[in-house]
Amino acid sequence: MKKEASIILIFLFIFCEKGICEKLLPVEKQIKISDDLTLHYVEQGAPDGDVVILLHGYSDSWHSYELVLPLLPKSLHVYAVSMRGHGNSSKPDGSYHPDVLAGDIVAFMQKLGIHKAAVVGHSLGATVAQSFATHYPEKTAAMVLVGAFAHFNKKVIYDFKSAVDSLQDPVDAAFAHEFQKSTLYRPVSGHFFETVVNESTKLPVRVWKAAVSAMITCNYLDNLQQISVPTLLIWGDQDVFTPIEDQQLLHKAIKGSKLRILKKVGHAVHWEEPERFSKDLVAFLGEAL
Repeated sequence: MKKEASIILIFLFIFCEKGICEKLLPVEKQIKISDDLTLHYVEQGAPDGDVVILLHGYSDSWHSYELVLPLLPKSLHVYAVSMRGHGNSSKPDGSYHPDVLAGDIVAFMQKLGIHKAAVVGHSLGATVAQSFATHYPEKTAAMVLVGAFAHFNKKVIYDFKSAVDSLQDPVDAAFAHEFQKSTLYRPVSGHFFETVVNESTKLPVRVWKAAVSAMITCNYLDNLQQISVPTLLIWGDQDVFTPIEDQQLLHKAIKGSKLRILKKVGHAVHWEEPERFSKDLVAFLGEAL
């Protein structure tokens, strides 16, 4: 056993000494997109692997995928991006429409020399992914929509917008806590949930308001029929924000799409069931890329 362990350690030493190990492990970085926008992100995996870009939900950050990243094969080249206004990325004035956020991802790809990517989006990130795939099909290798909205004409959304409209700086951690808690059907680890709440409090009120106001105007259903890339929908059957009807509309609109329903899971599927989520994601990407 000691001999085997020594061989493994020697291998890892040689492997990491060549700089390969560092490239495979997740590394936090940032990149300047424009004079008023710098995006913070995490990168991991093989430099020559298929590119996968992970997009988080409303008020989240790259940390939304903190439980998922260790479960993804290092053969994939993964980027988990904190979108404009979120996490440690810049929070400029102006529009936070999903079309703008999708344009940021295109600029991000251009800066890094990425020609095509599989785009994985949760909630707001799923809306951004829909915009990305419809406006930039030549850059879309595959699409995964997690807890996705088909439209925002819902009482739960208008009630939430009313609550956001009443917010003042600094955002109360108790509000962020209750909002994030509402996305769950089952509790997650305390440390991870604390991180999620802390990330939400980084957003100034103007970003909370601008993002939700822009988001509720979106409806990409008519354009989704143009999408021809492999698409997977992942949804938890206890999701209080996006009902099954939304998933059925999206599934019908996107030709050849697959719908995966996870039982006893809420809106944040990848938080409650990171193993099941990652297994489904990796299996799909293995076929799609």
